[in-house]
Amino acid sequence: MEWDFFFRQLEAGINIDETCFYFADDSCKNEHYLGYLPQYEKPYWVGYCDIEDGCEFESAKELVEAPIFAGKSLRERWDSVVICSIEGCGLDDWIKYFRHI
Repeated sequence: MEWDFFFRQLEAGINIDETCFYFADDSCKNEHYLGYLPQYEKPYWVGYCDIEDGCEFESAKELVEAPIFAGKSLRERWDSVVICSIEGCGLDDWIKYFRHI
């Protein structure tokens, strides 16, 4: 998935919760999660990162620029991101059946 498309969905908070991914350069393929829950003051969240118990952010930009994945940001590591699922669906189904902007 192209960075611009992903970031546009994340920033809009549309059908992007429970995004599960790993980094291709991680031999253990440890899964990470991120999402958006609009009912919270800090609606953007990340689980399984450098911060024990995960973390929350006020904006999508803040989330993608935080150095929380082996000391680097999601934006910095995007080329090695492998998305497993979004909203509980495989990537192909998510792209086909969900609304995007």
